[in-house]
Amino acid sequence: MTEVTILGAGVAGLWAARALLAHGIRPQLFDRHGPPGPHGCSWWAGGMLAPDCEGAVAEPAVVIHGAGAAAHWAEVTEVQSNGTLVLALDRDRADLGRFASRTSGHRTVTADEIAALEPHLAGRHRRGLFFADEAHLVPRRALADLTAGLAAEDVTVQRVEAKPGDLPGIVIDCRGFAAQADLLNLRAVRGEMVLLRAPEIELTRPVRLLHTRHPLYIVPRGDGLFMLGATQIESAARGPVTARSALELLSAAYALDPRFGEAEIVEFGADLRPAFPDNVPRIIQRGRVLHLNGLYRHGYLMAPALARQAAGFIATSEKGDLFHDD
Repeated sequence: MTEVTILGAGVAGLWAARALLAHGIRPQLFDRHGPPGPHGCSWWAGGMLAPDCEGAVAEPAVVIHGAGAAAHWAEVTEVQSNGTLVLALDRDRADLGRFASRTSGHRTVTADEIAALEPHLAGRHRRGLFFADEAHLVPRRALADLTAGLAAEDVTVQRVEAKPGDLPGIVIDCRGFAAQADLLNLRAVRGEMVLLRAPEIELTRPVRLLHTRHPLYIVPRGDGLFMLGATQIESAARGPVTARSALELLSAAYALDPRFGEAEIVEFGADLRPAFPDNVPRIIQRGRVLHLNGLYRHGYLMAPALARQAAGFIATSEKGDLFHDD
């Protein structure tokens, strides 16, 4: 039996454990904080499974490998397959055209079609793009469901702090930015989010509002809750959400629908997303250590593909296209 230890129980580490079990390999799963909670960027994610939309700024590998994410997640947790609606204010309609030219899998929708898709936005926006094949999930529920599924297979998250070189056998390093000392070209991108309660507003799918300076996405979480995100600041500074970021996020939400001005602020959150220079997640092999890292803003979209390739390599020695030279 191959001895494998996974460091990090965020979305990448949990998926790596699940993928190994599919090959008959039962790993040990270590995290310095223990089971998933409010101590990593997986906790603060939006949960959008939107490969076509990400094609506006992401490399083709993200679009290609992200296309299967919704189906893989549906084996683990509840997935809402209602598509994505992309909107822009009249002053920013040129941004909508640029977004359309950089993406595929969408159709243009008029004011009446927007109203049919999201009645609570009726009369507020005249033109948009609808990506019918995209999906979303609730990240914290998904982490809990992944963790419970692993526990049913006798794989539990152990609260252990270690470095890859301290452990025997094969090590899958999924520590995110905490692995920066071992991956010198890894950088941090600070992301901030707001959780609002607005029971008078109903949305059935993620809505992206394009804006030259402050693009926004709003993801419905059910029971009147909405996740607003997210800033992308090239900074490794930790700490609470700044007043500037809070104002930007809330102002953009108000522009989408002024009723968000009456919403209750339930929670602010911030963390550091690990990213390589090209913003493409990858697997880097160094001897017996596999680094799964650089998930940037694509954690839930790319974790299943990264995990499956890493587990496949351990089981068969075959490398997929997400393996990169150091």
